[in-house]
Amino acid sequence: MDCCIASALWCFIPLYLLIHFLCFLFADADFTLLWAGLFGHRPENKLKGLVVWITGASSGIGEELAYQLAKCGSRLILSARREDELKRVKRCCLECSDLQDEDIRVLPLDLLERTSHEEKAKAAIQYFGHIDVLINNGGRSQRSLCLETSIDVYQALMELNFLGTVSITKQVLPHMTQRATGSVVTVSSVVGLAGAPLSTGYSASKHALQGFFNSLRTELTDFPNILISTVCPGPVQSHIVQNAFTEEVHKPVAAAGNQGHKMPTSRCVRLMLVGIANGVKEMWIAQQPFLLFYYTWQYAPTFAWFITNMLGRKRVQNFKAGLDADTAYFTKSKTS
Repeated sequence: MDCCIASALWCFIPLYLLIHFLCFLFADADFTLLWAGLFGHRPENKLKGLVVWITGASSGIGEELAYQLAKCGSRLILSARREDELKRVKRCCLECSDLQDEDIRVLPLDLLERTSHEEKAKAAIQYFGHIDVLINNGGRSQRSLCLETSIDVYQALMELNFLGTVSITKQVLPHMTQRATGSVVTVSSVVGLAGAPLSTGYSASKHALQGFFNSLRTELTDFPNILISTVCPGPVQSHIVQNAFTEEVHKPVAAAGNQGHKMPTSRCVRLMLVGIANGVKEMWIAQQPFLLFYYTWQYAPTFAWFITNMLGRKRVQNFKAGLDADTAYFTKSKTS
């Protein structure tokens, strides 16, 4: 009998590992998040009726969040600098959902104007009476080499991505601790876990966010119903490249390049909503081979450094040759 059990285990374990390996080859998120998607709560059920404040809601991931949350029946507060774009997003939300005009509030917000954040947070809370979910999505990326980048760019990235996000969070968090419930979801990046060339300042700002919210989560152990969640997407189809900082604060990106190889924004946002609905504290969202990059950095950092140096060299060479940074991994360097 014991021999039969041992034989069965020897057959089962390799099969179990093979299934997991095959699943990983086609995965576009970490196993915790994918498991929640298969067996956890559906966003349509958990997020219906909740009040969600989205920063950076005028384009990209923030815009898609607004559409999918509207379809889930969430009431929305949409914030970004461009009020006209926010109104456009609101109209689209009303067209694609059963929400009424009063269910969506357009609240223009500049993350750099921290003196206005207390007033903006009060306005957001007063409109619906409370905020259930704050999604910190506002921010900008970077495409420039460190040796060519002005220190003003680094200051702007930290002011916007890190301090702006912390400022808004600090205005909303007391409201959530008073109610002893709520969710603060912050969009970080794969470069918030591992650095990447051409994004030294952007990566630094995302590392800062990771450290801040990981520390904040441990401070809130007396509030088990407050979720502090960070989202770490890999390359996603959005306007983040077009809006990225370059070596000078006001110098635009020369060419955004083809975004077709990146994860569709709709898929990224769907996974984010699954994570929020199921209380996932950190979400890794990326197609292969970027997801493998996450796991390598987590479990085999020495090997990860080897891969990072090899790919980083290729990325810098292609960037200097005039190729788009995001497509550099998939494009051969130009030869002189």
